[in-house]
Amino acid sequence: MTREPKQDRSRVTRSHLLEVTVECLAELGWGATTMSVVAQRAGVSRGAMQHHFPTREDLITAALEVMFDARMDQARKESTDLPAGAGRTEAIISRLVEYYTGTLFKAALQVWTAAASDPDLRARVLPLEERFGRIAHRMAVESLGADDADPTTHRLVQATLDLARGLGLADVLTDDSRRRSEVVRTWAAQLDSTLVRVSAPVS
Repeated sequence: MTREPKQDRSRVTRSHLLEVTVECLAELGWGATTMSVVAQRAGVSRGAMQHHFPTREDLITAALEVMFDARMDQARKESTDLPAGAGRTEAIISRLVEYYTGTLFKAALQVWTAAASDPDLRARVLPLEERFGRIAHRMAVESLGADDADPTTHRLVQATLDLARGLGLADVLTDDSRRRSEVVRTWAAQLDSTLVRVSAPVS
């Protein structure tokens, strides 16, 4: 009879630890997001934390998975609330850029930076980011109604994702919102024009 409540508490504790880890990564950076800091902020003992995550790498990897799922859930929900007709492409690109300017991206960026010089961490991070990239590409294709079988269209969609990531990086140090809006508007017009031309039947 007491087992289920204990399991529930364990799931809540684990979820809370991961949420705090993401917050710490975004706010404090990789170096300061230690097991001790996360445990203290989460209000749990170091021993209780290590019951769920024996090492820092286990904690960070699990946090990355949570970030990945959250980013994808957000994208799926928002893809159903996009305007039709004129303005749709710009709205889609704006949403993509938002994924790369929020807390989840800033937290993930801290891990990427650390992984660049840590082979073991990189081996954990790469599969997650490759999976995110594939799904983000597929969702962008679906939202745009594009023919991804066409090589040019495929590259354009990938360029759109790369553009969104670059704009996200530019936003890390300064508020780049005004220039970002202009870039999004310009690229959306170019993408609209090119996708129509690529999709048009050959005469």
